[in-house]
Amino acid sequence: MQRLSRITAACALTLAVAGPAFAADDLRAKAKEVFEVIPTSVPEIKGNAITPARIELGRKLFFEPRLSRSGLISCNTCHNLGMGGDDNLETSIGHGWQKGPRNAPTVLNAVFNIAQFWDGRAEDLRTQAKGPVQAGVEMASTPERVVATLKSMPEYVADFKAAFRDDPDPVSFDNMAKAIEIYEATLITPDSKFDKWLAGDDASMTKLETAGLSLFIDKGCAACHNGVNIGGNGYYPFGVVEQPGADILPVADKGRFAVTKTATEEYVFRAGPLRNIALTAPYFHSGKVWDLEQAVAVMGSSQLGETLNESDVKAITAFLTTLTGVMPKVDYPILPVSTRETPKPEGL
Repeated sequence: MQRLSRITAACALTLAVAGPAFAADDLRAKAKEVFEVIPTSVPEIKGNAITPARIELGRKLFFEPRLSRSGLISCNTCHNLGMGGDDNLETSIGHGWQKGPRNAPTVLNAVFNIAQFWDGRAEDLRTQAKGPVQAGVEMASTPERVVATLKSMPEYVADFKAAFRDDPDPVSFDNMAKAIEIYEATLITPDSKFDKWLAGDDASMTKLETAGLSLFIDKGCAACHNGVNIGGNGYYPFGVVEQPGADILPVADKGRFAVTKTATEEYVFRAGPLRNIALTAPYFHSGKVWDLEQAVAVMGSSQLGETLNESDVKAITAFLTTLTGVMPKVDYPILPVSTRETPKPEGL
């Protein structure tokens, strides 16, 4: 009898220890149905070969302020690689101190998005790279001015020849965009706590964080925020159930409607990718929400039709912090020196 009691107690202890493991495995199985680990290698880019010469040229161009008319604004100005890949402003400041219309999305892991910009108007990073350079409210330049600037510096001419060996006229606006695309494709952030957990490391996430993951899936957040970038791969109305107020959802910005001219796509935006979300406040396309817990609560009411309680908000927010990955190593480039042929800054 005493021996039977010991066996019963041992079995009970085994079940008590194994229970959470089984629960973790069940949750991991559910998570793997909707999420993917960020790869540690640069993904292939369609129609754009990844070479060391293109990466190096793209790195210089990403930090090159002379692509702008003022000579002050580079890609890194609004997508600061030391600040989560954005500028941590409600909306970016561009040419002549003009205030942009939308919050700058992070460039980190942008290669995994279905398209670029909040409304998806750029099909890839190459197309996206051309937009801000020409936008009057951003860099306010032109393709002709950019080419003249780059051709005025012998070092850039040599860099373009090395990067685009088969092109008879390598210094072009298109090749500028292709080089920036290749560099931006290297800006990925693998090995987050969540990625490690998804790969089987139970110890990489706390109980609160895994509880938040479970809520994130069960409440329906993962219906829009899924895949390798935990979002960025689909378009949805902001306010599926209840539209936020005009302070968060400006009436004049109708989102994807401006691209498609389809009435059903008014106030439709690309689902924000949530990788490194803890680094990229303020939130939403308007940049009006500075606190991540508040952003979670807003999404609960507007997208899910549910007022999340305080403990749920804190748990989901805790999970979101596990999406911060290892930042790419960034070496600031020494840029070519201007010559007397380099266009002078304008609009200061």
